[in-house]
Amino acid sequence: MKRRGAVRIAGALLAAPFALAALFFVTAWIGSSVPRNADWTQAEDGIVIMIETNGVHTGIVMPVVSEVKDWRETFPSAGMPREDGRIPTHIAIGWGEKEVFLNTPTWGDLKASTALRIAFRGGEGLMRVGHYVWPQPSEYHRPMVLRPTEYRILVSEIEAALPPLAAGQTRFSHTSFETGARNYDALGRYTLSNTCNQWVGDTLAKAGMKIGYWTPLAGGVMKWVPKPETR
Repeated sequence: MKRRGAVRIAGALLAAPFALAALFFVTAWIGSSVPRNADWTQAEDGIVIMIETNGVHTGIVMPVVSEVKDWRETFPSAGMPREDGRIPTHIAIGWGEKEVFLNTPTWGDLKASTALRIAFRGGEGLMRVGHYVWPQPSEYHRPMVLRPTEYRILVSEIEAALPPLAAGQTRFSHTSFETGARNYDALGRYTLSNTCNQWVGDTLAKAGMKIGYWTPLAGGVMKWVPKPETR
């Protein structure tokens, strides 16, 4: 009887992580399906942004220069030539965990100790800035049209995630394993409830866009952004 009891306990301990993972995915699906700003619609005319995804991570793509904002004033790299010599027309903003953004180019590079630390304690935030030249709409780069007032709020929210600079100070950037990108120090703490995709969802929601309440996964963000051919 004691042996059977031990087997049951061991089985329960082995099943617990799978149950927790299943609970996470179910609650993420439910949380991302309940909209914030439910009455919001795209502008007929305004500033075109894109929501991008690689299936795991999402980001916000914006013109380097618009009537509202010149991002070269915030991110020096936005005004510098890329490796191919071309000047960026758009930047892609993503927020995530510092060690992952700096030192984890593939899933195979993710250390178990890093994953456990993030799961139980979280980690420092970091902002990744990609530099594009006329990105084209696709399943992975979906355009949305914001009103200037909405875009101003979006800009303000992104800048609020950056540490303040002293007068005359230039913002420092770290190298990135992602081609053409730079990493900038950012505020906030990455946790399983406040992921890179949650940051995107919250930032878009504060600008007034229709988006789910809890979007820890990329699909929870992208379900609210129509593919270009369906617009």
